[in-house]
Amino acid sequence: MDRTATKRRPRMAQTLVDTLRQQIEAGALPVGAQLPTEPQLEAQFSVSRTVVREAITELRAAGLVTPIQGKGMFVTDSSQTPAIVLTPREIQSIPQTLEMLEFRIAVETEAAAIVAHRRSAQQEEAIRAANQDMAEQIAAGVDTIDADFAFHLAIAEATNNFYFADTLTRFGKRSIPRGQFPTLPGTNDESYLQGVLAEHERILEAIADQEPEAARRHAGSFARQPEALSPSQALRALDRSLIHSMSYF
Repeated sequence: MDRTATKRRPRMAQTLVDTLRQQIEAGALPVGAQLPTEPQLEAQFSVSRTVVREAITELRAAGLVTPIQGKGMFVTDSSQTPAIVLTPREIQSIPQTLEMLEFRIAVETEAAAIVAHRRSAQQEEAIRAANQDMAEQIAAGVDTIDADFAFHLAIAEATNNFYFADTLTRFGKRSIPRGQFPTLPGTNDESYLQGVLAEHERILEAIADQEPEAARRHAGSFARQPEALSPSQALRALDRSLIHSMSYF
């Protein structure tokens, strides 16, 4: 990896954030105006897609822009939108989290498909038990990061391929992104976690039914719901592999 590019990215994203913020505050982009599309911003500012996504995420967290499903990203009245305050460390972790999730999607969608072919009855039961543990922890109102990670690790181990489990183990609990954003409100509310659990169950059932394509589809489906999210939901959706595509139109 180009270490220089990695170090430079947060500065480039901040420059883009500052430029767009100035345009919004000066009225060049008034309330209700549509932001340029992601490709247009990439071309206009000569930056990567990851830089654009990070900048948009920060603008959304600040309550300056909001998406309208199927149309794009629009300037909002920030005085009417409560801002989400992330710590400097959380903001700095966004680009690394996006990259990690893109990699995980490539790996884990295929892992789920392989497991639908290869899993033994014992391995299927281990996946099911991990999901049940998470359900019980949600009901008890306790932290679910460990159980969430255990579910994904059980799938990786059921591939019977050392490298899948080894790769996920190297990420560890960092692979559950809501754990990287502790100040973000709503990431541990029961309704959200029940949604995560339901998504797990769809993957599990596809594996149990030995349907590789369904398993692959459900494992990657977390990434395909960005359009109608609020700023809080957008960042929470990091935990659902949103940033596989994180385009906002």
